[in-house]
Order: sequence, then structure tokens, then C-alpha cells
Amino acid sequence: MLSHLRPALVVFAGLTLITGGIYPAAVTGLSQAFFARQANGSLIMKGDKPIGSELIGQPFADPKHFWSRASATSPYPYNAAGSSGSNQGPTNPALTDAVAARIKALKDADPGNTQPIPVDLVTASASGLDPHISPAAAEYQVARVARARNLPVEKVRAIVAQHTEGRQLGFLGEPRVNVLELNLALDELH
Repeated sequence: MLSHLRPALVVFAGLTLITGGIYPAAVTGLSQAFFARQANGSLIMKGDKPIGSELIGQPFADPKHFWSRASATSPYPYNAAGSSGSNQGPTNPALTDAVAARIKALKDADPGNTQPIPVDLVTASASGLDPHISPAAAEYQVARVARARNLPVEKVRAIVAQHTEGRQLGFLGEPRVNVLELNLALDELH
């Protein structure tokens, strides 16, 4: 029995060293050497202070800011440690109530807006952390943001266009707007 136990322990120790030490150290070293910004969370800095990440949404409620997609994380919105969807189906009364509340908040913030409300402004993404909204969701908010900032609508629309990202590799995904980066660009105006 000892003749079987010793090789098993040697293989166990060797694989533990390789998969638990050498491989993670090599991957970490390579990522820090070649992709340091991404490996460290794609942080957006203001001076020396991190103010967010390109990869994780943040809540915005001020009328002068574009509002993010809803978050389904718990115990609080945009909790990166609690990434999850709501798992609420279309017939779930909790989802219906949440969507109705979001629609009401959007209409209360901009009562004159008669455009259809884009679905990504009233529903959460699968992760609950999506930092992007669709160009349609940004367009829906342009007039409100322009009014709140006392800017021409066309100026705000141009800033949205500058911050609209196309499809990856020209065919993957959908065009999108990073809400934090857009709001930071608007904040730099005044």
C-alpha cells in the first residue's frame, strides 16, 4: 500500500505546485507585463484617485447625468462582489413592478419625452453590472441632460456620438455607450 501512496503524494504535490503556484504566477506576471491596465480592473482615474471602472456600471440619479442600466445585484446596486441577474421571469410580479417603477422615474424626470423607452433603461443585464447602455437609451436621455446642463441638444448628442463604441471586430455585439465615460466627458465641460 505504501508503494501506491508515495507516487500519489508526489504527483499531488507536483500538480499542486504547478497549478497552484507556477501557472498562476506566470499568468499574473504576463498579464501585468502586457495588459497591466486591464489586469488591474480597467480603472478610470481622476488624478491619483480611482473613480470607477470601464467594466462595472455605477448608479446615476442626477438629471444632468445619463442614467445607467438597472442593476440586479444585491445587497446594493452595482455590487461587483454580487454579480447576478434577478432570475425573474416576464410573468413575475416583482419584475413587472420594478419595470413600472423605472418607467415612472424616467417619465417623471422628462415628462415631455414621448419617445418609446428603450428596454435596456428599464431592465437589468444578466450580470447586473453592465456599464453600457444602447445608443437608443442614450438618445432617449439627450434632451433631459441638455436641459439640466443648459447645453444645446446637438452638443450633447455630439458627445454621445464621440463615446459610442461600435461592434467588436466590426461584427460582434452591438454598438454601446459607456455611461461613466460619457458622464465624465460632460462633467469636464463645466
